Amino acid sequence: MTTTTDNAPLLDRYNSYADGFGAVLATVPADAWSNPSPCDGWTARDVVAHVVDSQRDFFAGHDVDLGPAPSLDDPVSGWRTHREAVAARLADPTVADRGFDGHFGPTTIGETLLRFYGFDMIAHRWDIASAAGFDHRFTDDQLDEMEAAADGFGDALYSEGVCERIDVPADADRQTALLARLGRRTA
Repeated sequence: MTTTTDNAPLLDRYNSYADGFGAVLATVPADAWSNPSPCDGWTARDVVAHVVDSQRDFFAGHDVDLGPAPSLDDPVSGWRTHREAVAARLADPTVADRGFDGHFGPTTIGETLLRFYGFDMIAHRWDIASAAGFDHRFTDDQLDEMEAAADGFGDALYSEGVCERIDVPADADRQTALLARLGRRTA
């Protein structure tokens, strides 16, 4: 069956999120993967495992096989293996355009991957960089995107196991305010 769907923009956007996440991973020294992250109870390696596992679970829930789970003994290599598997599935319009009823209404696998899991690949950059002792700054476009996503998630953002509700400091800059909204303390 031949399809005329052009999902290159979707794939480009996924690759942008995944490559940005991978670029942060590449800055982490080998001895920092066991450092605690701002995500309570998680190390830097655990954050990578969360991003990989949540995407794998999402695809598996839609009967899409990503192949064997990558080893995260080397998180950079494991991430590369994972992102290549996801990109290969998204390159297939019959996967990317597959519709379903999501938490916020009708959607597709590709759109959900970008809207929710893309958000995850941006937000968790800061967690991993912080665990490694680096100051990661989001771009204005990334802040715009995450603020819009947080607005769209509404109170679901504070569901059990998602984000902790904490006060936003009155004198916070834009990134600090967003991170606080996402349950992260920067100080």
